[in-house]
Amino acid sequence: MIRFEDVSVTYAGAAEPAVRGVDFEVPEGELVLLVGPSGVGKSTVLGAVSGLVPHFTGGTLRGRVTVAGRDTRTHKPRELADVVGTVGQDPLSHFVTDTVEDELAYGMESLGLAPAVMRRRVEETLDLLSLADLRDRPIATLSGGQQQRVAIGSVLTPHPKVLVLDEPTSALDPGAAEEVLAVLQRLVHDLGTTVLMAEHRLERVVQYADRLALLPAPGAPLTLGTPSEIMAVSPVCPPVVELGRLAGWSPLPLTVRDARRRAGTLRERLSATSQESAAAPAPAGPPVPAGPAGTTAPAIPATRAEGIERVQSPGATEPAAPTVPLPPGPPRPGSSFTRRLFPRGRGPAAASPSPAGEVAVVVSLAVRRGRVAALRGVDLTAGPGETIALMGRNGAGKSTLLGALVGLVEPTAGSVRVGGAVPHRTAPRDLVRRVGLVPQEPRDLLYADTVAAECAAADEDAGAAAGTCRALVSELLPDIADDTHPRDLSEGQRLALALAVVLTARPPLLLLDEPTRGLDYAAKARLVTVLRGLAAEGHAIVLATHDVELAAELAHRVVILADGEVVADGPTAEVVVASPSFAPQVAKILAPEPWLTVAQVRKALA
Repeated sequence: MIRFEDVSVTYAGAAEPAVRGVDFEVPEGELVLLVGPSGVGKSTVLGAVSGLVPHFTGGTLRGRVTVAGRDTRTHKPRELADVVGTVGQDPLSHFVTDTVEDELAYGMESLGLAPAVMRRRVEETLDLLSLADLRDRPIATLSGGQQQRVAIGSVLTPHPKVLVLDEPTSALDPGAAEEVLAVLQRLVHDLGTTVLMAEHRLERVVQYADRLALLPAPGAPLTLGTPSEIMAVSPVCPPVVELGRLAGWSPLPLTVRDARRRAGTLRERLSATSQESAAAPAPAGPPVPAGPAGTTAPAIPATRAEGIERVQSPGATEPAAPTVPLPPGPPRPGSSFTRRLFPRGRGPAAASPSPAGEVAVVVSLAVRRGRVAALRGVDLTAGPGETIALMGRNGAGKSTLLGALVGLVEPTAGSVRVGGAVPHRTAPRDLVRRVGLVPQEPRDLLYADTVAAECAAADEDAGAAAGTCRALVSELLPDIADDTHPRDLSEGQRLALALAVVLTARPPLLLLDEPTRGLDYAAKARLVTVLRGLAAEGHAIVLATHDVELAAELAHRVVILADGEVVADGPTAEVVVASPSFAPQVAKILAPEPWLTVAQVRKALA
């Protein structure tokens, strides 16, 4: 169904091909997962299937790509639309209409399908992807995850023979991701649909794949094999495989169920280690002690001052992670950095001291968006050195809460204070000294023509030493050339650049909305290192995420939202282990032992 014959793609101005010598075939009715680190050309391979490469992106394609017998060099994307359905990393760029139901019908209408067929397929898709309650909603009012489900639904309704999906679960909560993947599996098994998909969160998808196609490095040849064969040699792998490598299991497990069946001996070793040490395992992420159920070791310090002392103390359970040194000092008033974060002016700040030295305090917050109650009675505090993960299904209110903290959303009721100021009433030049936000769409913060120019502007805006922002970019994602245009970066690379722009200003409160979207495991590890270092220096960090592995690695506390309300707020180990949806893979494998990450297990066995 899909065939690559010695394909190389070179973009205009690039010294080397983005991909070189790609040669493989995907038969009808098979799901192939494209894996590899960020920036190796996965999106280029996917774009070549739909014809977007090179017809839309430009550049030179050598070799031959055929889809259902059609050569993509001679068939433009519109001439492949009846065969190939494509969802890219940015769902917003795909939308044509204003409402969910209209968007689901648009592709079929373009193909001239009968109204009765269109109506039936829209209803089927609404049910398949749990979108029935959103059918009349304007797309602009949906959460990022809801928009992603709509984008996937819009390519399912025309019933294409081939689906090309780039990070299809990146913005989905764990339950929604399982629903989407189950739908894809049904299409493959029951209808013979061919699926080629790239995804960094391998813990979600690897068990669904028939075969894996590995791009190990830029310009390296593609390797095709079974999931177990590729995972044995892949530089990127999910926690279940990493744990299997650590434990010496062969063949490597690909699912939690397989790993649990082999984990008895490992559980016994870890249990004996815990008893010998007479201490609970420390979290792999922040250096704050957290004990298993039944112990008295608190996961969060009793006081904020105590928390700072623990984080900065040489006797902490884990040394503070190294970070790129950043000079103090807020951005200059009226700078372009301020304008990027806060495009609208604010009135005078209504400031007052925060209780107990808290960086942010939210009390009984309610927010309405038209007829939708986005938040209801939310209470939240964030202290210096504390990292909080906001979790919950798509549309639960996580991004709205971050918007209220940064002043982009005005409360309907209740109060929000950040550094003693009311965000939505505070002038940008004052607020930027207190809080910075990295949004779901990193391009919203990027406007320069090159990475070097973007970094130079960030340094100037923040009053930081020249090269500060560039050093942060190198820390998060190495090997990005200075003359690269931000639009030519992958989604993960753009996110790293936007994060570096915000971190250059060193705000006391850092907010991140889905910060690992588009990042591979190595890039995520570098991000964790930087954020740990910021927390150790006293920065408060609040991140909205569906990445349960990130929460296990990094967060002191997890706050779970549902329908705009806080339904759980507590130490990470207690909250995630008790939840089948939000527990990381290691916790599921080694339960009832209180281990969350492979790093914990490796340290215990050392």
